[in-house]
Amino acid sequence: MYESKRTLALVGPGRAGTTIALALNVSGWHVTGVAGRAPDAPSTTSTAACLDAPPSLVSDIGRGAAVVMIATPDAAIESVATACAASLERDALVFHLAGSRGLDVFDALLEARPDARVGSMHPLQSFASTSAGLGRLPGSWAAVAGDPEVEEIAAELDLRAFRVEDSRRAQYHAAAVVASNHVVALLGQVERMAKAAGVPFDAFAPLVIASVENAFRLRPEGALTGPISRGDLKTVQSHLEALDPGERDAYRALAREAARLAGRRDNALDRLLDDLRHAGDTGPT
Repeated sequence: MYESKRTLALVGPGRAGTTIALALNVSGWHVTGVAGRAPDAPSTTSTAACLDAPPSLVSDIGRGAAVVMIATPDAAIESVATACAASLERDALVFHLAGSRGLDVFDALLEARPDARVGSMHPLQSFASTSAGLGRLPGSWAAVAGDPEVEEIAAELDLRAFRVEDSRRAQYHAAAVVASNHVVALLGQVERMAKAAGVPFDAFAPLVIASVENAFRLRPEGALTGPISRGDLKTVQSHLEALDPGERDAYRALAREAARLAGRRDNALDRLLDDLRHAGDTGPT
């Protein structure tokens, strides 16, 4: 039987799982084991060494742990939870870190171990590295579900927890993807366009940072500036004509979103975007 409620086992030695396990370890939790693709896999052994814990098989990971954290790719959560069921201590908490998955991934686990408790915790934060993640976790928000202890763990990590129902999980995760991945993809377009104009990408950093800060301080509608918000269609047309054809679709889509945010119902803008979409893709006019 496990000796302490502050014992944690980690399945999935990636950046997110390692960061959270390390943060809890620093807070006084004892990590009882780390499981990955195999006990001797480099990611497993290096994370185990970092956490001063033994590498383990998934099928044995629950022994001695009051809490089992699953930080695997989303598609593997259900099979991992089922695989570790037999090794779980009585009344153990099992939770995952996936933003896109709900508690239904634990149905098979609960059928095998009705005494287990389940939950999820998805920090709204990017884990580019463990060290960066440790610095960014405190004060971040996290979507939680399931057993109340998950919210207690989030509080111990200094995360600001909010609950998301399984029925709204996909909508929530889509918003998170737009906020992170799509923003980065958009900055990739900025980098390409800046290069085409002979301008350093870094020159846009203060503008991007100020725009994001303004959006959260003033809300997006209040922070919007630029040619769409002021109805300057001539400038929009000059942009579309100058852009490489491969960059136009994203510009058009976001121009429409800017018009929507500004509350502009402008038939001339619609015609401009449609005309250039259908007739102007052969190159600058």
